[in-house]
Amino acid sequence: MTHRRWFTPWLLAGPAVIWLAVFNLWPTLNTVVLSFTNAKPLGGGHFTGLANYERAFSDEQLADALVNSIVYLLVCLPLLTLLPLLLALLVQHRLPGITFFRTAFYTPVIASAVVVALIWGWVLDDRGVVNGLAQQLGVVTAPVPFLTDRWLLLLSAIALTVWKGLGYYMVIYLSALANVGRELHEAAAVDGASALRRFWHVTLPGVRPTMLLVSVLISVSALRVFSELYVLSNGTGGPGGRDMSVVMLIQMYSRGFTGHLGYASALSLLLFAITLAPMLLLARLNRKAV
Repeated sequence: MTHRRWFTPWLLAGPAVIWLAVFNLWPTLNTVVLSFTNAKPLGGGHFTGLANYERAFSDEQLADALVNSIVYLLVCLPLLTLLPLLLALLVQHRLPGITFFRTAFYTPVIASAVVVALIWGWVLDDRGVVNGLAQQLGVVTAPVPFLTDRWLLLLSAIALTVWKGLGYYMVIYLSALANVGRELHEAAAVDGASALRRFWHVTLPGVRPTMLLVSVLISVSALRVFSELYVLSNGTGGPGGRDMSVVMLIQMYSRGFTGHLGYASALSLLLFAITLAPMLLLARLNRKAV
């Protein structure tokens, strides 16, 4: 009989614990500490109390960034929760050539977000494909400012996010739909239920936990958006910098030798609190629905 020594579990768990402590726990604690200082990249700074948080509540750029993030969330959440589910319902059937369509829908997921955003930037530019075709067809007389108007730039980034995320969430829903019993659909069909009623009373209850997971993932991604807005605006944050996201603000304040690490840390903690809110709300709504 092999005797297990008391330290064997610690030897097995040790590397993971050290990894989490060094790369997760310590940076988190350090961010909390820095948020109460005026630290610079080349200096430790000193304690300033709640000055960084007071500055955040009066920062107009942060207010614009929060508006952008909320709009991003309100548009992406319903679209990326429902459209991938409908797409999964379409491609779950074993039809000739359906594998090709599954692959085509998933292809944008594996592409780099930066590369895709660059392509979309070329397409939506004033001299890009969309404006060129629209002008040749006589739909518009002047280029549509997709990348130079605040709200059009924001909507262009949202469209890019939705297009790129459809395939990813479709695969998640395909896994959930595979666990919905076919006998339930067959029984409902025998009882005379239409396809819409079967979707509402059989499919949706069966995938409700997955919809909650997808909603949480979308909420976190929407509030932490960076690449789409950064690339489409060429790093400027749009006209007047009003299309910046909170993550772009954090990156702007923390970079360079004169960066404000203390203020960037405070913004990071505020972003964490804001991101936590929709997750708790969705979890509460899910408990009420059960």
